[in-house]
Amino acid sequence: MTVEKQPIKVAKNGEHIEMDLAEAFGGDEKTRKKSDWGKKSIAFLVSGIVGIIGGVVCLVVGIFGGGKVAGELKFPQIGNEEKDNAVYSDLTGEPLADASLKTAPAYCIQTPNGTDGARPQAGLTQAGVIFEAIAEAGITRFAAIYQNPTSAVIGPIRSLRMYYLEWDTPFDCTIVHAGGAHDALVAVQSGGYKDLSEDYTYMYRGTYGTRLWNNLFTTATYLKQFSADYGYDTSNIQGFARMTPDESGKSRVDAGVKEKLNIVKMAAGDTSETVADVTSINLNFGGWASFNVHYDYNAETNTYNRSYGSGVAHDVYECDAVDLGEKNPEDVCRLTQMSPAVVVAMVVQESKAADNYHESITTIGTGDAYIFQNGTAIKGSWAKGAKDQQIKFFGEDGAEIALAPGQTIVSAVPAYGSVEY
Repeated sequence: MTVEKQPIKVAKNGEHIEMDLAEAFGGDEKTRKKSDWGKKSIAFLVSGIVGIIGGVVCLVVGIFGGGKVAGELKFPQIGNEEKDNAVYSDLTGEPLADASLKTAPAYCIQTPNGTDGARPQAGLTQAGVIFEAIAEAGITRFAAIYQNPTSAVIGPIRSLRMYYLEWDTPFDCTIVHAGGAHDALVAVQSGGYKDLSEDYTYMYRGTYGTRLWNNLFTTATYLKQFSADYGYDTSNIQGFARMTPDESGKSRVDAGVKEKLNIVKMAAGDTSETVADVTSINLNFGGWASFNVHYDYNAETNTYNRSYGSGVAHDVYECDAVDLGEKNPEDVCRLTQMSPAVVVAMVVQESKAADNYHESITTIGTGDAYIFQNGTAIKGSWAKGAKDQQIKFFGEDGAEIALAPGQTIVSAVPAYGSVEY
């Protein structure tokens, strides 16, 4: 639309002069358009700034309440709510679906590892922590700690040793065994332990065959029934120091991990040895290759595939959570390779017991330790102050090392053995 130029009188500098409408309200058309655009730009800019400030104020007020804005502003950290609400297993450090599972009864089962029919074991993949040590004549044995097991077959079950009992004690578990060395039996019977020793109400003998005398088994159902029958409703587990799953994920050595986490902070002049990208581990207990252990790091699963020193994979039976009857595991279960999330080698002082056959291992004190997790190796130390105190692991700067969550195998390697990686 064209605006007609109509003269009007306008007061300017104290005089009345005549000018047309266009001149009165912004000059000529070009000047007016340029001026209008400039004014609009400034208006948009001011409106935007005001809008942003208003949005921030509304957000702060909405979160903290109007009365706190003028005081201190404390912004919540992302993820705190999830972390605070998570319940982690004291045994494995893994998150639990139900908080009541945290104090469920635990079971420490003495499990053989000989070549005389003990292998493959059944149910070991469900053990949260496994201690491995020489039982006699260079033959290793496990103390496998379970909580909330479901396996239809668990075992075999063999005899107890004093050092296994001292490692078991902080887990407040039922000691599951078939007899044992004299000192261990005296200690477990007089020490107020929850004790389950070769009881056919809660155990059974499978067929002998190639199992020979390694055919004593139990089931998850039998173990839970024992706890119910004797009123052992809970376990107060003293676990190892653990990272959260999020912290552990940041400490992996994978190239895809963008944010790294220092597991051990080195002090000036510290001699601790932390090595990244360790993919092969050898633990030598002595001269028997079939009882030495080899691990290969599997970056895809972030676990360590376990084999014997002879090169044979350490396969075990996984059994369903159903009643399979009192069967040998080879008849009703399937094989899978042991692959723990954490491998710990504790160097221990070891010698022959008084009978010159069984072993004597020093469990109270300190010694060198090697922690393998998330593809890394940390050289440090272990310390245990008393029988009922849990083992702690330290870097050489004195900082306690937190283990990654997941199944953990702790091997007591004699000082005359070796740890290679």
